[in-house]
Amino acid sequence: MSTSQFPPPASPSPALTSSSSSSSSMRLWRPAAQRNLRNQWSKLSTFRQQWVAACSGGKSHATSLVNAYLSQTFVPAMKFGALSDMVGIKEKTLKKLSKQQSSCRIKLLSSYKEMVAVVVEMVNVSRSLRCYMKPSGGSIIQFSGSKEDSDDGGDCGGIPVFNFLNVSAFETMAEELVEMFKREVMLKRLLVMELVSLSCEVPLSWSAELYHGEFDDLSKCSLYSMEVDAPILPRLREDNLGISSVSHTNQPTSEILQIYLTTWLAEINVDSHRMDEILAMVGEEIRLAF
Repeated sequence: MSTSQFPPPASPSPALTSSSSSSSSMRLWRPAAQRNLRNQWSKLSTFRQQWVAACSGGKSHATSLVNAYLSQTFVPAMKFGALSDMVGIKEKTLKKLSKQQSSCRIKLLSSYKEMVAVVVEMVNVSRSLRCYMKPSGGSIIQFSGSKEDSDDGGDCGGIPVFNFLNVSAFETMAEELVEMFKREVMLKRLLVMELVSLSCEVPLSWSAELYHGEFDDLSKCSLYSMEVDAPILPRLREDNLGISSVSHTNQPTSEILQIYLTTWLAEINVDSHRMDEILAMVGEEIRLAF
């Protein structure tokens, strides 16, 4: 019998092929996307803990700096009692306090640098939640955190990654959380600028770089304005309103300095309740305890 009597096998319809390919890609994409989300949210939780540590260290250095500064203002009028006969006691005390203030200034700037670095990492994480298909010459499909195909949205068409939430939902929550720390770090910057300017003949201006490379770090977080060539001004989360300009307070009183320290500790831009709510919601969805 001639083989010509048998028609060639029918090719699968384009719709069926596309559906089969899409289903296969979905099955492969979901585990990779789940791993990525777990990794990125674990990092975000870790960075939050690093922020707490850096903020606590900064508060300690800020308090010591303020105490050293105020002590220097009190010493000239103080009576030293039995120590009055010691030659140069006041001068030596003032010199010691000045050195202590300088040391605390350096440590406070270091803590601020750590906080900025944490925010940079948080921003990077919030931008790395999507999972893209990576072109491969072999038969194994690989995935990547970087986009290499303009048609790949990194979210598999918006399907749920675990149970209910898609990638966009995770991104929205991550951005909300990170935005709290972006606003808070700029408020901390204002406080740092005021505190390190104590006893300085020429106080720092808002447009001055507090440490080498600071503006590059702030630019990575969209916290630096190229239009005015300066960091963006602090804003509060409640009303989204910020100060229109920054002016240095000359010789602040002890009450003002206490307000600075209280503001540092309060972290008014970080809604702890909402942050815990987000982490609980995400943790339940991705089955991970933070």
